[in-house]
Amino acid sequence: MKTLYKTYAQHLAEHFEGKVQKITVNAGLGCPNRDGTVGEGGCTYCDNRSFSPDYCQPKLSVAEQLRRGRDFFAYKYPAMRYLAYFQSFTNTYAPLSKLQRIYEEALSQDGIVGLVIATRPDCVNESLLNYLGQLARETYVMVEYGVESVCDATLQRINRGHNFACSRRAIEETAARGVHTGAHVIVGLPGEGRTEILHQADELSRLPIETLKLHQLQIIKGTRMEQEYQSAPDDFLTFTPQSYAELVLDYLEHLREDIAVERFTNQSPPELLATKGWGLKNHEFLHLLQAVARQRYGIHP
Repeated sequence: MKTLYKTYAQHLAEHFEGKVQKITVNAGLGCPNRDGTVGEGGCTYCDNRSFSPDYCQPKLSVAEQLRRGRDFFAYKYPAMRYLAYFQSFTNTYAPLSKLQRIYEEALSQDGIVGLVIATRPDCVNESLLNYLGQLARETYVMVEYGVESVCDATLQRINRGHNFACSRRAIEETAARGVHTGAHVIVGLPGEGRTEILHQADELSRLPIETLKLHQLQIIKGTRMEQEYQSAPDDFLTFTPQSYAELVLDYLEHLREDIAVERFTNQSPPELLATKGWGLKNHEFLHLLQAVARQRYGIHP
C-alpha cells in the first residue's frame, strides 16, 4: 500500500541490519549565537533544558555518557547498536583537533556504529567537512543542520544569526562529500502562516537532504519568544493536534518522497512551557495523523 512519507526507520534500514538507536551526547560545546561571535542571547526560542535527557551531562566524558546511554537501553534491547548523537548546542563549534578527539572517542566505544552531529550551518568549514567526508568513508556520519526556517525575515526575527543561503550552502557542501545530511525546522514561527510553511517544504525538497525533523513551535518560559508572544500573540499560529495533523499532510504533499521524516512533534516538559501543551508523545500524534490520513486519502502514512 502506498505510504505518505519515508520513515526514519526505513532510512536506517538502508544502512544497518538490526536495531539502531541514538544515544544523546552533550560534548559541552557552546554556541556562537550566545557568546557574541555571531550574536548574544541565542535564538529567541532557545532553552536547552527542553531536550536534554538526564544521562546527558557535559561534566561526564563522552565515553561515560555513551556507557550510561547503553545501560539505559540495553535491558530491553540487548542486541541494540547505537549512533552517538551530539545534540546539545553547536557540535562543530570547536577547533578541528578537539572535534576529532570527541568524535573518535565516541566511535571507539562498544556498540557505537556511527555519528549524528547537530550543528548550525554557519559553523562548518572546508577542513571540517573534508575530515567528515573522510570519516564517512569508514562509518556512518550524519550532519543535522538547524535550518529552522527558509524565510530570511523569520530567521532575523528569531535572532538566528544566519540566512537561508547559508543553510543551503552548508547542506550542499556536506552532501557533496558523501556525508549523510539532514535538516531540522520549526513549524509556526512568528510571522509565518500556511503559505510560508508549505513553501518551506518546497525549498527543502530542492536540497540534498536525506532526513528531516519538524515540530510545532513550543514557547518556553523565560525566553525572549515568550515575551514576544505575550505582547503580540496574533503573530503566532496556534495549533490543535487535529489542525496540525491536517497541516502536516499538506506539508508532506510538498515534500520530496525520498526524504525520511524522523519526527513531526516535540514535547518539552510541561513545567517549562509558557503555553498549554498537547500532552501527546510522538507515537500518539502518529496515530492521530494516521486517522486524519485515512479520512483524507484512505491510506496509512
